[in-house]
Amino acid sequence: TFDAPKPDIHASTDPAVIARGGYLVNGAAHCADCHGAMDQEDKMLRGEIVPLSGGREFHLPVGTFRVPNITPDPATGIGRYTDEELARALRYGVHPSGRAMLPFMPFNDLADDDLAAIISYLRAQPPVTHVVPAHEPSAAGKLVKAWVLQPRGPEETPKKAIKPEPTAAYGDYLANHVGNCVNCHTKVNLRTGELDGPKFGGGAIHESTKDPKKKFVSPNLTPDPSSGWITDWSEDMFVARMHSGRVHDGSPMPWQAFKNMSDDDLRAIYRYLRTLPPMSGGPDPAKRERGTSADNIILFAQRGADTAG
Repeated sequence: TFDAPKPDIHASTDPAVIARGGYLVNGAAHCADCHGAMDQEDKMLRGEIVPLSGGREFHLPVGTFRVPNITPDPATGIGRYTDEELARALRYGVHPSGRAMLPFMPFNDLADDDLAAIISYLRAQPPVTHVVPAHEPSAAGKLVKAWVLQPRGPEETPKKAIKPEPTAAYGDYLANHVGNCVNCHTKVNLRTGELDGPKFGGGAIHESTKDPKKKFVSPNLTPDPSSGWITDWSEDMFVARMHSGRVHDGSPMPWQAFKNMSDDDLRAIYRYLRTLPPMSGGPDPAKRERGTSADNIILFAQRGADTAG
């Protein structure tokens, strides 16, 4: 077990705070992509709001892991935990029991106001009674949990508040600390959860959400002239593509959440990606298909068994 601080964060009943939390949970943070009710997946993929009652399974080299119920149900959800315990779980990766949590959530550096907004929104949702079975780590997974897995804290002192604005700095915040873009568009060591390639350099392999035999390869989002997927995209093209939603059936990217993000937030992410050092890697942009949407050219990928989504 680990002794991490419990942030002085408290849920609010202010409608504006709850609305901000809802925008993050159902948009950039795309919480339903993992925690959404499994029996309502079709609704979620259409962009409808579904209960965050958990149960999704992830089959990894170190075992089978199941996503918890984060509705405010006091018996099977987060209703049994204090605000400070939830804040510690999100910021430090330490479960209320003191155990280290799997390093799949990118919220260590959330600003205090956004952390409070997310907890406020979760508290305001209807409770759903849903028992999620325990994780089943393999023998290797048990060793990792016992000797390797350690909670992560913030990279720097979290901000008290952050102002949403269409700047590269805010785009950095969204792409790295809210939307988890970095952990999908960067190769990751599935045994340790650590980044294993150039940030946003692409090449990470993800299973299709519909067909486990089909794989998606994440594109390189750096401004590399040869392998950067969006190097020749204008800002308007990027925003239009994000709003157009899922094109390839089974794409693991949470398009249903990202397509509802504000133009300013999407512009912030684009401007941040333009500041990254160029890195080679990822699928070949020459394989992109071309189409049109809303009078803007949008570009996306289809590579048979190796598909960029």
